[in-house]
Amino acid sequence: MPDAYAPAEVAIRVRDGGVGKATASAAALVALAVLAGAFIALGGLFYTVTITAGPNQSGHFGLTRLTGGVAFSLGLILVVVGGAELFTGNNLMAMAWAAGRVTSAQVLRNWGLVYLGNLAGAIGTVVLVLLAGIPQLSDGAVGETMIRIARAKVTLDPLSALARGVLCNVLVCLAVWLCMAARSVADKILAIVFPISAFVACGFEHSVANMFFLPLGIALTTSGSDPIAWTGAWVNLAVVTVGNVIGGTGLVALVYWFVYLRHSTQDREPSH
Repeated sequence: MPDAYAPAEVAIRVRDGGVGKATASAAALVALAVLAGAFIALGGLFYTVTITAGPNQSGHFGLTRLTGGVAFSLGLILVVVGGAELFTGNNLMAMAWAAGRVTSAQVLRNWGLVYLGNLAGAIGTVVLVLLAGIPQLSDGAVGETMIRIARAKVTLDPLSALARGVLCNVLVCLAVWLCMAARSVADKILAIVFPISAFVACGFEHSVANMFFLPLGIALTTSGSDPIAWTGAWVNLAVVTVGNVIGGTGLVALVYWFVYLRHSTQDREPSH
C-alpha cells in the first residue's frame, strides 16, 4: 500500500467529501462548527501564550513566530483529527460545486451555518478565557499580548488584510488537502504543522482565528482609555473573510479541479 494517496485520488476524496458536507443536517453542521470555532480559538490562545515574553525576556522575531505557529497548529489538528466543520477549510467544497455534484445554494448553506457556528464557538471560548483569568498570566503580559494582537488587526489597511486573507487560506486549504492524502493520524498532524506554522509566522489573516482575537482584545480594552472599536473589528473580519474565500476557492479548490477533475464528466450529476 502506498504511503499516501496520489494527488488525483485526493481530488476525488475532496470532491466527494464536499458532497457529504453539502448534504449534512443543519444541526450536525452547527454543532461541529461550534466545536471548530472553539478549537481554533484554543490554538489562538496557545499561540498567544507562547509568543508572550515574560519579565526581562526578549526573543528572536523569526523563531518566536515559528514557535507560535507550531502552537497555533493545535487548532487545525483538533478540527481535522477530532472532526469538526471549519469555514475556511470548507472552501474546498468549491471542487464539488465545479464538478456539478452540489448546487450553489448547498455550498452557501454550508458556509453560512458553519461560519455562524465558528463565530459562536470562538466567542464562547473568549468568555471562558476571561472567566479563567488567562490574561493575567505572567503579571498581565499575556493580556497585553492579546490587546496588541487585536489592535494590530483593526489598524491593518483593507488591501493588506485582503491579501493576507488570500494567502492565509491558500495555506490552510493546502494543509487540509495534504491531510486528505494522509493515511494515519501522525501523517495528518505532520501535514498540518508546516503550512499552518507558515501562515502564522508570516502574519497572514484567518477569519475564524480573528473571531477569537478581536472580541478578546475588545473585551480587555472596554474599560481602558483607548478601547478597540467594534467597527474596525467588523471591517477586518469582513475583508479577511472575502480574502479567505478567494484564496481557498480560487487558488486551491478550483485549480485542483481544473487539473484533475474538469474532464470527469461521465459521473456528473445535473445542478439544480
